[in-house]
Amino acid sequence: GPLSERRLMDVKLGELPMWLATCDFSPQGLLGGVQKAWSSYYDKYINVKRGGPAGISMLLAGYCLLSYSWNYQHIKCHRWRKYH
Repeated sequence: GPLSERRLMDVKLGELPMWLATCDFSPQGLLGGVQKAWSSYYDKYINVKRGGPAGISMLLAGYCLLSYSWNYQHIKCHRWRKYH
């Protein structure tokens, strides 16, 4: 199909700059991309017939890793150290 309709994983490395040029980076376009990604994630992991806790646990694990990485500098300064 046309380059603008391909997903990121279907684009070859040489076509990446042209694919990025066709993307919509306006606030409305970015919001649409986030909504599409959330809908895809929700349909794949959460809204399934025989779903388990995997989708929600992946979301919580991602949140924990993200919040730890945001607070790493603060945590690093306050951890216990041995003074010898």
